[in-house]
Amino acid sequence: MIRLDHAPTLEGLKPRIEHALELSAAKVYALAKSWEPTQGAPVVTVEGRYTSRAWTEWTQGFQFGSALLQFDATGERWFLDYGRENTLNLMAPHLTHFGVHDHGFNNVSTYGNLRRLANEGKIAASDDERQIYELALKVSGAVQAARWSRLRDSRGYIYSFNGPHSLFADTIRSLRSLALAHHLGHTLCGESDRRVSLLERLIHHASVTAEFTVYYGEGRDHYDVRGRVAHESIFNVNDGTFRCPGTQQGYSPFSTWTRGLAWVMLGFAEQLEFLATVPANDLEPFGGRDEIGRWLLRGARAVCDFYLEQSPADGIPYWDTSAPGLEKLGDYRGRESDPFNAYEPVDSSAAAIAAQALWRMGTYLQSRAPHDSDRYSKASLVIAAALFDRPYLSEDPSHQGLILHSIYHRPRGWDHVPAGSTIPNGESCMWGDYHARELALLLLRQPRGEPYLTFFGGTSWT
Repeated sequence: MIRLDHAPTLEGLKPRIEHALELSAAKVYALAKSWEPTQGAPVVTVEGRYTSRAWTEWTQGFQFGSALLQFDATGERWFLDYGRENTLNLMAPHLTHFGVHDHGFNNVSTYGNLRRLANEGKIAASDDERQIYELALKVSGAVQAARWSRLRDSRGYIYSFNGPHSLFADTIRSLRSLALAHHLGHTLCGESDRRVSLLERLIHHASVTAEFTVYYGEGRDHYDVRGRVAHESIFNVNDGTFRCPGTQQGYSPFSTWTRGLAWVMLGFAEQLEFLATVPANDLEPFGGRDEIGRWLLRGARAVCDFYLEQSPADGIPYWDTSAPGLEKLGDYRGRESDPFNAYEPVDSSAAAIAAQALWRMGTYLQSRAPHDSDRYSKASLVIAAALFDRPYLSEDPSHQGLILHSIYHRPRGWDHVPAGSTIPNGESCMWGDYHARELALLLLRQPRGEPYLTFFGGTSWT
């Protein structure tokens, strides 16, 4: 369980965050100088060097998005030029990629960050340039929403790359692509020119995720523990009924893959922020603001509480809460994580995602539930303190990764495992590095007095 009594203050943590961003600059630059786009997208490091993997081209957005975050943090022009040029030259195919459920990751991290920087006056952008960013976000949101399976009750969900029967937990964070497109006044046009509301699909996907992906300790099955998350939910596409939980990257359908859990935490938190900006009349067809907020906040609290309870004292979780080797580690939740143990790897990328979710939840609940707000904010700072320090922060200039001990795909064994070992050791993954940079920037912005919602999903609403 995360030790909240050991939480640092945000001001006390600032030197570590700034140090991490200093190291980050060299990492972004080194990867840019050594990487050829023909290699595909960088995904994980192997002996300190980034390499590609199959079916994960969407991480290209994290590569260029990292440069844009680095510019935002330091103001160094090279990072802006690199991120903007590669976004405009290489990211267009991702906008019309109908085969993935990841638009909220790669396209919001690039076009969304550029739009935010322009709106905040941090970069000079002509009206034509702004229109390019906004058109890209409109297209991305509509393409993502078109990947749709219907349920018998008229709701539906964005299906995963496994096929129309499959809902992935992590797709909840891709809803920000729909949110941005809706915010920009866009809709999806279907057969017979039928106009489909992106807000409707966002709310329906979120509600299906909250109902079938998240558990609430109400006896749904023998493994129903409040806050537990199934990575995959399987539906019968013939009649639109739920069949069973599943998993693509977790240990089992009845355990919790911690990175999937973290993405649900962050997706719920971001949607709470977004829906607070939507006019009340627009939410009435879907139950109204109070009803939507009730089930969304219920799910968000459940998954955040589960993360706090199931994680080690420093908040860096093992890759699955029921990984078979955990029993050999004894009371692993009662002490700090051990990335060098001989049985199961930790996943620092899950921690980077969860820390941002907990900070957002803490901010969202400041006036609504001060006690929970304090718990979540402290937990975020505990995790950040661990991430931005050894053994998780990479201080080796020859290593291209920023956050170490981030695993990619434990069941498939696609991580780099050193000779003579059974678990990954000291490697990085692109989403761990990106989300750590996003976390650092989010935490640094708080003392500046900038409006909190301007950082939603890497882009401004204004």
